[in-house]
Amino acid sequence: MKNPVPQAASLLLEKLLLLVHVRPLPAGSGGEPPPPAAPGYYDTSCFKRGDLLEVPRTLFVHFGIYLGENRVAHLMPDILPAISGDRRQIQQVVTNKRLILGVITKTASIRVDTVEDFAYGGSILVNHMDRLFEDQVLGSEEAARRAEKLVGATAYSLLWNNCEHFVTYCRYGAAVSFQTDKFCETVKMIIRDQRSVLVSVLVGLASIVCLGLAPSTTLPTIFIPFFLWMAG
Repeated sequence: MKNPVPQAASLLLEKLLLLVHVRPLPAGSGGEPPPPAAPGYYDTSCFKRGDLLEVPRTLFVHFGIYLGENRVAHLMPDILPAISGDRRQIQQVVTNKRLILGVITKTASIRVDTVEDFAYGGSILVNHMDRLFEDQVLGSEEAARRAEKLVGATAYSLLWNNCEHFVTYCRYGAAVSFQTDKFCETVKMIIRDQRSVLVSVLVGLASIVCLGLAPSTTLPTIFIPFFLWMAG
């Protein structure tokens, strides 16, 4: 029988990265995301205004609302709108540094990008979540209008206001996040196991290796095991 603890730890790290939308970066990238797919990489003729676009990746899923004319509205953590009014600079592709600082300070923006910038070469699922909401699906034009009205700076929360909350509100009228639900269940499962103290240390060290030595990675590595130990 497989040991459930390492498996749970791996899942926790995956969900932590998933909720902050961190993009895996190649070695030597200097913290900048790789270039997106070239214009025309995606056939946008199959997308309709108001469609919910979903990009599954190895460590996370990102969501957006298609507005037509190769434009996608999506919520991204981003520190820059809170400290700068330079719209030209803000509209540039969000780097991991901007993204992580946005998560820490709980600032974000609902921005409009091309399909290529939104998907970053990933495969795109269209209206894949409709089956979960059945009769709650709003009209396509209503979904697009809701997204357009929300474009701009917004508060951000890993658990209560992420990109999935944004799209489900626009298309289904209810802001929910199944990723958040799965994340919370995983945390509860790990906390119940005394061995999670050791596991959390390993997860913290892994995050430092992946994301670098910084307060956002070092402090959780110290405090999370302490609180788990106290809870045990």
